[in-house]
Amino acid sequence: MTFRAQRPYPPAPHCDVVDDYHGRQVADPFRWLEDIDSSQTSAWIAAQNDLTERFLAAVPRREEIRERLEHVWNYERFSPPSREGRHYVFYKNSGLQNQSVLYVAPVLDGPARVLIDPNLFSVDGTVALSGLAFSHDGERVAYAISRSGSDWLEWHVRDVATGTDLEDHLQWGKFSGAAWRGDGSGFFYSRYDQPVDALFKAANYYHKLYFHRLGTDQSQDVLVYQRPDHKDWNIAPVVSEDGRWLIIYVTEGTEPRNRVFVQDLDAGSDVVELLPDADGNYEFLGNDGDRFYFHTTRDAPRGRIVSIGLAERSVHEIVGQTADELDAVSMFGDRFVAHYLHDAHSVVRLYSFGGAQIGEIPLPGLGTVSGFQGKRVDAEAYFSFTSYTMPATIYRYDFVTRETTTVFKPAVDFDPDLYTSEQVFYASKDGTRVPMIATYRKDTVFDGSAPTLLYGYGGFDISLTPAFSPATLVWLEMGGIYAVANLRGGGEYGEEWHLAGTKERKQNVFDDFIAAARYLIKNRYTSPAKLAIMGGSNGGLLVGAVMIQEPKLFGAALPAVGVMDMLRFQKFTIGWAWTSDYGSSDDPEQFEWLYAYSPLHNLRAGVAYPPTLVTTADHDDRVFPGHSFKFAARLQEVQSGDGPALIRIESKAGHGAGKPTAKVIEEVADRYAFLVRVLDMT
Repeated sequence: MTFRAQRPYPPAPHCDVVDDYHGRQVADPFRWLEDIDSSQTSAWIAAQNDLTERFLAAVPRREEIRERLEHVWNYERFSPPSREGRHYVFYKNSGLQNQSVLYVAPVLDGPARVLIDPNLFSVDGTVALSGLAFSHDGERVAYAISRSGSDWLEWHVRDVATGTDLEDHLQWGKFSGAAWRGDGSGFFYSRYDQPVDALFKAANYYHKLYFHRLGTDQSQDVLVYQRPDHKDWNIAPVVSEDGRWLIIYVTEGTEPRNRVFVQDLDAGSDVVELLPDADGNYEFLGNDGDRFYFHTTRDAPRGRIVSIGLAERSVHEIVGQTADELDAVSMFGDRFVAHYLHDAHSVVRLYSFGGAQIGEIPLPGLGTVSGFQGKRVDAEAYFSFTSYTMPATIYRYDFVTRETTTVFKPAVDFDPDLYTSEQVFYASKDGTRVPMIATYRKDTVFDGSAPTLLYGYGGFDISLTPAFSPATLVWLEMGGIYAVANLRGGGEYGEEWHLAGTKERKQNVFDDFIAAARYLIKNRYTSPAKLAIMGGSNGGLLVGAVMIQEPKLFGAALPAVGVMDMLRFQKFTIGWAWTSDYGSSDDPEQFEWLYAYSPLHNLRAGVAYPPTLVTTADHDDRVFPGHSFKFAARLQEVQSGDGPALIRIESKAGHGAGKPTAKVIEEVADRYAFLVRVLDMT
């Protein structure tokens, strides 16, 4: 490939910035790209996007891919419904709507009415519905919107019967839902103080919990709880189903451990620190009076169900830890619905209040369940099931008859019988057994010639489980193999699996991903020239790290919205919260870990790196886009091979949540067009 010689990269001059990290001098020549609103950075962004567009425009199949993506994406899909007061509530997307629409209906088999249509918030679909909380009687709904993919939230209130908004308007919410008082007089929410400047860059500290009374101005909101002695505590509210208790979750960073405080709203008492030690993760399930039920990892890294009384504070085990990861729990009547992950796919078991297993909900195969949101009085529950080859299908489970019936099965223009998914296990560098699911056409010939897209994440206790995607389907139709590796750092096997990929053990994650690639090559799924790797956010860090550590192993790299500067991530927006997984360069020992693999700092001149397409967005206030800017500039500077080093910078978009369908399709089409060219898929 002669791309570099034909089209030089946009100029990226060096600046004289050198940081002292515990006596070691580290240059940061592209620090000026952190000023994302400067004229110099804006010119660089425009030039980079122009260069990338010219490269992609030369791919004849680009428009064909985009049209096929649009066609496949255009199918009706629903979320699992839930019961809110007199109505069922669910999301529906007719196909290509930029944002899914919220509907209400008195009965599911009758006519439904639009309650909130986010597509009316903006012409281009870049304002999304990002939070939702119904009052206990279902007559009001607090809803949050976010603009251009930002994490900042604005709360509004809508009357369900009339579909009209009240005058309430709250700003500067972030990383918190809303929770109504039982009497419907108002709701609790968390927010930051109004930022002075650097709206999408400045670090977020001092989260505060407020109560907003309907019909009043935000300036009159009552401060319920704050901790000025802990600027890095995040505070989120839940109100118990009986309306009596305010449950306050307190987290620190992204570590899956939290504190739980409670307040008796009926008595108007002070906040009580029920679980003050952050000795596990606690998810409130429900209560009987002052006895609270939790799904917790305390003394159970794969999860268990317990009860805790306010008076004695002792933990009573109801359902003990099993060999599988307990992913989520719901309460219906006097039973627990427990969603487990068995080798990264779903199993749903039913338990009595006494802890006895009383059944299992049958599932269609190897896939992922979501839903089971309801109230204890409900005799039914709704859930969705999906796999890599099965679109999300909605089911109803009857707790009385124990029957499962299909509520909605989407019609997608493809034949699932042509494809299959297989789960394999491989050994990582240190011998650890790691699962991976590969999906492909049944007639695929395993001779090493198939273009393969290997996806990974490996962080923050997040599990990767099977899910249908039109983007994946089109890749399979193009003759590709799609593989997902369940790396350490994730939550597939509980807290021990997560911790094995954090801090000084982060290299385990990269080793797991590299071993996955080698397994695919050794077993003739693909070859290095045909193997692309992809990941976003923490997964973008993953791709950046392994493409540097093993540049000859991959034919293409697709790091998206990645954390690329491991020495400065904690200085932007919510980046400080990730130190629970990564550590911090402010600590001398942790600096050494981070510096050893930081993608930005380990790029070396004279190395032929794989063809790379970096993607980010100008409004990403989760992973600051300066990460990707600096990484791309450095990669372009040092790339010695013919493989292109390009960056695609989306406008009016953020980290990914709430991105309009049209923008998603365009980005996927560009990613695949890039792979068609660099993997020689013509």
